[in-house]
Amino acid sequence: MSIQVSPSPIPNSNAVSLTSMLDRDDYLTGLLNQVTATKTEGWLQELRQSAANWVRHSIIPTTREEEWRFTDLSSLRKVQFNLETGNFASLEFDILPEAANSRLVFVNGVFAPELSAVTDLASGIVVSNLAALSVVEQEGVRQYLAQAEGAQEVFTALNTAGITDAAVVWVKKNVVVETPIHLVFISVAGETATILQPRCLVVADSGSQVTLVEEYTNHQGANKEALYFTNAVTEIWVADNAQVSHTRVEREGAEAFHIGKTAIAQARDSRYTCHAITLGGKLSRHNLEILQTGEQTETTLNGLTVISGKQLADTHSAIALNYPHGTSDQLHKCIVGDRAHAVFNGKVFVPKPAQLTNAAQLNRNLLLSSKARVDTKPQLEITADNVKCAHGATVSQLEDDEIFYLQSRGIDENDARKLLINAFAAEIINQIPVPSLREILLNTVNNLKSLTND
Repeated sequence: MSIQVSPSPIPNSNAVSLTSMLDRDDYLTGLLNQVTATKTEGWLQELRQSAANWVRHSIIPTTREEEWRFTDLSSLRKVQFNLETGNFASLEFDILPEAANSRLVFVNGVFAPELSAVTDLASGIVVSNLAALSVVEQEGVRQYLAQAEGAQEVFTALNTAGITDAAVVWVKKNVVVETPIHLVFISVAGETATILQPRCLVVADSGSQVTLVEEYTNHQGANKEALYFTNAVTEIWVADNAQVSHTRVEREGAEAFHIGKTAIAQARDSRYTCHAITLGGKLSRHNLEILQTGEQTETTLNGLTVISGKQLADTHSAIALNYPHGTSDQLHKCIVGDRAHAVFNGKVFVPKPAQLTNAAQLNRNLLLSSKARVDTKPQLEITADNVKCAHGATVSQLEDDEIFYLQSRGIDENDARKLLINAFAAEIINQIPVPSLREILLNTVNNLKSLTND
């Protein structure tokens, strides 16, 4: 696989904040000491050490920074997090029938072979944890791990500094994988607040095709009020004429913090589709960054955020279209109930070389309560002069006449509201290419009672 680094990286993409040599962030240093307590060897330890050196002179962002203006991390800083590992061989989680024999499971960031199953895979694809790879395979991974754009963002660097293992999916040249690959990251609360650092690396070689489901969830039966912090990073390299369909589902516990980075590099004629579903967590943030490294790429981003109570969910996306004939289409929808707060900031960069680009971006928001809040900021930064680009945002509530119409057909008010909410969400969920996951998510949204009460 050959991917050239673009001369025009993503501008202002959640850049790390640096302190002076004498002014260190003691809280961040404490987190760093926790995640670097376990040592590795060779090139991986060198990679970790380089990231740790960067973190030592960084700070956790505050609301004074534009990229974090609506997401206050002060509640995160009040919690002392510790690493929590252990053997959890009997955990229950949703097994997708389509991926029953093509899944990797990690518990509290540790690979769980007894919960994983990779027996139904065609030749030409590697699905494994990093530690189990051969020396030759690890040398290949070395070319891509922590090499994506934005590797020095503070939470990304913190994740890299603590890598001891990772989920690795590598699809060889011209291999078409019919079976979805399911990557499951389960949190299990310990006696103290826990920090988890899942890591994924996906490499799709030239002409290959793969469908990926990446899921973050709290253990069914674990303490739903448990405090923990998931700091996740996924890197996806899509080579020439390759195709990746990626579904990312975040269903963390009610008191969890979740900060995730998804970094994608798209080479010439490649196609990448992302369905990002955010349902859980007290505070969640997803940084989705796409870097075009060749001509004529196709990028489709579908997002759905469904929150209630006092949840805060923040989605920041950035698409850098640096070459001609690129196409991107983004639709992000938010359903916000109670006192919840949704944030969307989407950037599309179209510099001078990216002539004949076609880019569309739309953020649609449905507020279910007078106290629900959304802050939306779709952005286009264009210096090319022969492009077709559009962006927009809408904020609305359930229409009284629509509810009245359904009531006139014998449907009570609560069920009428459910039908309208489900229809709003279904536009995104129905595009997910795994039928069993579509059903799970539609049922989840339908059973969120707090969404039907003002």
